[in-house]
Amino acid sequence: MVATFAIVQPVRDASDGGGGCASATRDLLIGNRLINQSGHLQTLSHRVELIGGAEIFQERCHDLGVAQQREGGDELVKPLCRLGHGSRREYLATRHITMLSCYYAAMQLIPAIDLLGDFAVRLKQGDYDRVLFRKPIEDFMARIVATNPPLIHIVDLEGARDGELRRDVVRRCSLLAGTIPLQVSGGIRTLASARDALDAGASRIIVGTAVWSTSEALGEFVDAFNEQLVVAFDVRDGELSVRGWKASAGLGVDEALHRCVVAGVTRLHVTAIQRDGTMRGPDLGLYRHVCASGLKIVAAGGVRDDNDVAALERVGCEAAVMGLGYLRRIGLEVN
Repeated sequence: MVATFAIVQPVRDASDGGGGCASATRDLLIGNRLINQSGHLQTLSHRVELIGGAEIFQERCHDLGVAQQREGGDELVKPLCRLGHGSRREYLATRHITMLSCYYAAMQLIPAIDLLGDFAVRLKQGDYDRVLFRKPIEDFMARIVATNPPLIHIVDLEGARDGELRRDVVRRCSLLAGTIPLQVSGGIRTLASARDALDAGASRIIVGTAVWSTSEALGEFVDAFNEQLVVAFDVRDGELSVRGWKASAGLGVDEALHRCVVAGVTRLHVTAIQRDGTMRGPDLGLYRHVCASGLKIVAAGGVRDDNDVAALERVGCEAAVMGLGYLRRIGLEVN
């Protein structure tokens, strides 16, 4: 998707006999809305995420019109302040227009890093004996960080299997990531270990086994961490899996969704286990179903390319996690 931002700035000029529309405000045109720059630009800059390249150019003109694309065709937006009066004569306001054309996406693409021991790995369908890729953590993190993703998804498979957070590993990944935020999962089984993960540098924590362990646990985690909590929703054959996908939680998808909505969960990390590490494409039926809950959905499992990401956006997902597909993007070979 392409957006064009136009910032209009009246310019005083002695030859204009009093100045070019000096009372006009500076405005930002974005999409179908006109936003006062001085009042809203700072807020806007924190809400719009820009990816890819951007081009900037300036133009000095007398009659400003901005072409704006709307559904059904293009439309010319007329200038905000076209004519002024000064020294008893008409003049055309002279102004500069700065255009910033950029690619942006509401849908986030998040690279996944699975850790086993001191290595980044990729497993097929979560099977610890079926390792598709192995590389030292530092080397792999450097390749991922170089792509400047909005977030990095860290799964400590060893922690998930053994039920214990490896705080030193989280800290290590946080330092390697620099300013890029991390969402971390694996071995977070208590409120205390969740706090430890955040203290070690995680921006968000993904918790599965612990929140499904008792009827009260989900609410306790929501109360303690609110937006920083992402609930792991790992699905195999219509039921939730826990303990590193080694056991069933005894809950179907609909019952688990209902519990999340009632407890006030904000975001789910939904993995179609049987698609994970297969490059078969995401389970769009599953994601369409969970998105209907109204919760924010991060999708994982089988995401191959931009077409899959676009398909997930269409069914309502907030973000997509890519594992094997991301390896191919950065030129790494898979066994």
